[in-house]
Amino acid sequence: MTSRRFMPLRTKDGPGDSRYTTSVFTGLIEDVGTVAAVETVPQGVRLSVQTKFDDLTHGDSVAVDGVCLTVVGLRGGKVTADVSAETLNRTTLAALQKGNRVNLERPMALGDRLGGHLVLGHVDGVGEIVNRDGVGEGVRVELRLPRDLMPLVVEKGSIALDGISLTVNEVLDPDRIALFIIPETLRATTWGLSEKAAGARVNVETDILGKHVARLMKGVGRG
Repeated sequence: MTSRRFMPLRTKDGPGDSRYTTSVFTGLIEDVGTVAAVETVPQGVRLSVQTKFDDLTHGDSVAVDGVCLTVVGLRGGKVTADVSAETLNRTTLAALQKGNRVNLERPMALGDRLGGHLVLGHVDGVGEIVNRDGVGEGVRVELRLPRDLMPLVVEKGSIALDGISLTVNEVLDPDRIALFIIPETLRATTWGLSEKAAGARVNVETDILGKHVARLMKGVGRG
């Protein structure tokens, strides 16, 4: 497959003098991978996923169901990454088992078109599907979010759910939103699977622009 260059925004020191990069994703899923192994390791798990990607190397970033992870190995079509205890506590990755399907995206390359919206792979919380109804060839989904995230969500704004860039159709106070999933998204992501039914949990990342505005407004209020 065609090689894709990766765009590090900044580099920071990580544990043990390793170098880690903060990358940006677009929320446009490139592959639906299959979990090949979940191995318990000290302070987390080592996750292996079968994928079509063949250009990832040690230290690269990859988004797995919207969670940015660092690649520690790629062999035989399987990408391996370590998942920390903190990430397991804050996302749905702790529930992954062998055979589960996951959304995968490599970081945006410098010069790429931004087809979705800026997604960092830093999950803000976990939501729950409360209703799913077929509408024509698509699906209308109602999702319950953690209440502290609701001020960051606006009607017709962007939100990432399991790494997928989606548009919020309705804000249903006090803690629910509604979205419409188009047929192409159902075909190309895990949202087309039967597992994404009422009661399923999903990783939620709100729009980074909204988070910055909220932070700025809080500072203005204090002034």
